[in-house]
Amino acid sequence: MKILVLADQKSKYLYDFYEPDKLKDIDLIISCGDLPANYLSFFVTLCNVPLLYVKGNHDGKYETAPPEGCICIEDDIYVHQGIRIMGLGGSMEYIPRADNQYTEQKMRKRLWKLQYKLWKHKGFDILVTHAPARQVNDLEDLPHRGFEVFRTLLEKYTPKFFFHGHVHANYSRNFKRVDTYGKTTIINAFEYYIVDYPQPE
Repeated sequence: MKILVLADQKSKYLYDFYEPDKLKDIDLIISCGDLPANYLSFFVTLCNVPLLYVKGNHDGKYETAPPEGCICIEDDIYVHQGIRIMGLGGSMEYIPRADNQYTEQKMRKRLWKLQYKLWKHKGFDILVTHAPARQVNDLEDLPHRGFEVFRTLLEKYTPKFFFHGHVHANYSRNFKRVDTYGKTTIINAFEYYIVDYPQPE
């Protein structure tokens, strides 16, 4: 299964110079946030595959005008062809009471509310967030600091993949597109990346 992951910045290659053949083999699209709603609707319409998304810290407009034809997986576990996908969008809170920004405590509270779904689905296969995990390719400034609870999730549930955005390729010379943490492959979805997900047995 091929999964197209998107985040943070429009891709000129895929959007401005769109050609059907570039995405003909894509089975699923996942947005990790901070992209215009009409950009996501463009892909879900032309690719004719499900598009799942979480909100980035700049996606306040989604409240009144969400991406048409797309599926929000915030605070949920969505199952696609047997693959359990959990979504927790937003970034670390750096502006008090701003939309889609959370303290570590608030993010832990969101996860606590997911405990029944985690039990029901017996964990998850893909974690989708906007922010990274703390000390796993995050940055030290507060706006781009990762969440410790995401690292806890990786350690406890050992999902196959962790998709996130928020840390742009030009923010640091240490940018990593692909990394690992334990048994989990981590993908920074900045702009776009295509993931080959092994078919469930």
